[in-house]
Amino acid sequence: MSARTVLHTFSTGLTVRGRAFLTSGLASIAAAVLMDYQPLLRIGVLLAALPVVAAVVTGSSRYRISCRRVLQPARVPVGAAAQVHLRLQNAARLPSSTLLVEDRLPYTLGSRPRFILRRIEAGGHRRVAYRIRSEHRGRFEIGPLTLRSADPLGLFELSRSFTAQHTLTVVPKVQPLPPTRLGAMWTGRGEGHAAYAAAAGEEDIGVREYRHGDDLRRIHWRATAHHGEMMVRREERTWHSQCTILVDSRISAHRGTGPAASYEWAVSAAASTAVHLLNQGYHVRLSTATGAGLIPAEDQDTVLEALAVVKPIHAAALNLDEWAGSGSLAGSDLLVIAFLGALSPADAVELAKTRPGTAGGVAFLLDTATWAGPTVRPAEGRTYQESANVLRAGGWQVVPARAADDFAELWRAAGRHDFEQALAAAAPLMPAWSTPSAPVPPTALDEPSGGAS
Repeated sequence: MSARTVLHTFSTGLTVRGRAFLTSGLASIAAAVLMDYQPLLRIGVLLAALPVVAAVVTGSSRYRISCRRVLQPARVPVGAAAQVHLRLQNAARLPSSTLLVEDRLPYTLGSRPRFILRRIEAGGHRRVAYRIRSEHRGRFEIGPLTLRSADPLGLFELSRSFTAQHTLTVVPKVQPLPPTRLGAMWTGRGEGHAAYAAAAGEEDIGVREYRHGDDLRRIHWRATAHHGEMMVRREERTWHSQCTILVDSRISAHRGTGPAASYEWAVSAAASTAVHLLNQGYHVRLSTATGAGLIPAEDQDTVLEALAVVKPIHAAALNLDEWAGSGSLAGSDLLVIAFLGALSPADAVELAKTRPGTAGGVAFLLDTATWAGPTVRPAEGRTYQESANVLRAGGWQVVPARAADDFAELWRAAGRHDFEQALAAAAPLMPAWSTPSAPVPPTALDEPSGGAS
């Protein structure tokens, strides 16, 4: 170890008390030399020597401390607490001195936790734990852990850091949604598909040409007679309905700050929708207009991990190309659900064009003025109504969302509205006997006769 390294370690390890002792000692030595006063010289040498001796003693103590950190759980929703457990073990043959334990945390998770361990015997261990909580989404690094050992007088301390870090993922809150039907009137999975059956015909479903090696018991004789060649039944396939979830991530389209912002409401609602549809058997695609395109959400973990780190972007207009990426918003979706911030009429026109004609489109249009506080301009209300009318004219079902609304109730209302629209569309096709008729008034033939028999 070079002299420069030793001097740097000594200067950085001195505490405020140690620096005061060293400065007072050097000043006393200088004054004693000038005044030729020996008692003051001895006091100055003692004061200056104490920090040096403390540095030598603390630096020569070779403590072998091992640390193990356990984070439970590693993923929590916004506002939920996680527990961090630390286990420190002294692997040396000598007991340790007093240790100051400090774990590094980002400011979002709160202040850094500090613990004082008085003494760890040789081969012994200590356990400490603390809680962390975040009101913001994201991934946060916990650690590294820092140990500080000091001399009994507190003149010199030595810091030693570990390299291990753990990641806490804070995901948006997922709200349980009531069972309802949006867009398609069948469930997300099944052994058949209504649209496919109507287009292909009953005889063509599940049959193909005979191939060498096929089991003869799978021969479909009716299809064979119809096609004039040997046909066999296909293996049953499970159909999955597909849904695309769109999230408007423009900063200019949202109001509010922090966890109470309208953007956080939209992200939480999108997470609740995706989890609900995945449980219903849908294939879900997710897009947040941040340039990542359409993200196939294979399971709940994929959805929550993606929405945990999504951030709003700086964009003035709605860019549908960023929403779709290399994919297509139309595709084979049966349902498109969009969570939209403030829209201009031009943005609403472009969005109305993207809804597939065979898919149900549900737009949760956020009235961002309710997140802005008491200062609301009348022009914002007019623009909101114009955008909602444009989307409705384009075939979207528009569900207004306000800051005080509960998303589960909005989801139930959207399903009820969709069901009423389906009944209204099917009413002209219903046979006459299926509609209740007005009661027929009694006639003279129904009245009891009062004449002669």
